[in-house]
Amino acid sequence: MGEIRNQKAAVVEEVRDRIASTEALVLTEYRGLDVPALAELREVLRAAGGEYKVYKNTLVRLAVHELDLDLEELLVGPTALAFVAEKPDGTKGDAAAVAKALKDFAKDNDSLVVKGGLLDGELLSPAQIESLAKLPPREVLLAQIAGALAAPLQKFAGLLNALPQNMAYALKALLDERAAEAPAEEAPVEEAEEAPAEEAEEAPAEEIEEIEIDEATAEESEES
Repeated sequence: MGEIRNQKAAVVEEVRDRIASTEALVLTEYRGLDVPALAELREVLRAAGGEYKVYKNTLVRLAVHELDLDLEELLVGPTALAFVAEKPDGTKGDAAAVAKALKDFAKDNDSLVVKGGLLDGELLSPAQIESLAKLPPREVLLAQIAGALAAPLQKFAGLLNALPQNMAYALKALLDERAAEAPAEEAPVEEAEEAPAEEAEEAPAEEIEEIEIDEATAEESEES
């Protein structure tokens, strides 16, 4: 019993950390997909910079509860999580490419159903994920936005109207890239001396909730 509880606690921690660190997450129903189809889907997503994982809904619920996310309605039936991860060449994947890969795969495999997802911690509906899939690749989108920032205000407003509404992540990515490229400015000595250093309060570590053993696992334990 104790070993099973520890294993489940480790899975909850893994799911929580993956959700907290990923740029985007798409929840799908895969009922009806056989093993070869699932293997093909994993390969398609891997090429797009994504990763497809299947966890028990009960464990995912515990993980999202710790992150204070409202995904309860999506965690019904056979559910798999598509994370934004890395491409095979080691470069970072992006949400638009992963969403497009899921959309294209679903065209020939109607058993794959997009339930909803997260983008930078914000909930997305299936329709919003559909819009996300229509965005160009990250590199192209960043170039478009960078060019728009250098263009007159009227042209910039026109480009914003032309692009799907769900592009906040691209603006954020552009700002993050520019912040990373810009050299850090040194704070004035006088201001540094006048401003008292704030003591960082260490947040108490949250205790992992006790994971209840589901009936199936309990039966397995009794049999062993």
